[in-house]
Amino acid sequence: MRTKLLLWIFALFAVCALQAKEVNDRYIEVTGISEIEIVPDKIHYLIEIREYFEEEFDGKSKPEGYRTKVPLEQIEQQLWKVLADVGILKEAVRTQEVGDYWRRQGQDFLVSKKYDITLTDFKQIDEIVKRIDTRGVNTMRIGELENKDMLVYHQKGKIEALKAAQRKATYLVEALGKKLGAVIRIVEDGNIGMSSLFSAQSNVRASDAASFDGFRTIKRHYSMQVRFEITD
Repeated sequence: MRTKLLLWIFALFAVCALQAKEVNDRYIEVTGISEIEIVPDKIHYLIEIREYFEEEFDGKSKPEGYRTKVPLEQIEQQLWKVLADVGILKEAVRTQEVGDYWRRQGQDFLVSKKYDITLTDFKQIDEIVKRIDTRGVNTMRIGELENKDMLVYHQKGKIEALKAAQRKATYLVEALGKKLGAVIRIVEDGNIGMSSLFSAQSNVRASDAASFDGFRTIKRHYSMQVRFEITD
């Protein structure tokens, strides 16, 4: 009796598995991927200035011999002059943070200040780099890139990913002598990756606008999982 019961359960399980397989064979699920290239119309350039000792750059003094500190106010004035010469208005500059840098034993703190400068052209970055005294600069890098039509680009990227999924599913199903049916389910994977200038470190001694050629656009990738019916 027990043997018959086990055989009956096994047979029921086999039938259920077969039915599930038959159902699964009636659909195909594929992933469509698209890439959208966006030209930014707003560029955030981050510059951090920091106090320094003149002896750091004389080529002979050792840290314990540093005495002549260049104050932050002087470095800041030089920066503002550079920005003015490039044609950047004060309204486009925002102070992010001010703080004390670490100090060596027996020396004063070195104060630093970070700015977020909103630009509209990568050529402005090149002009800043050409003119600025890098001795008072701790870091210069490109931050966030923006475009006022970003939402439109997102929508376009998702639509193109859906179309890519449909094309892929169509040729796979037709290869089996079947036809692609209606959409059963769509799962949005969102942005699966991007390449751009976000947090990219730039060379503070660069003097050629071409050095930014590889960073003039934002590339976003979209992925959509789509399940289609299969018909005869």
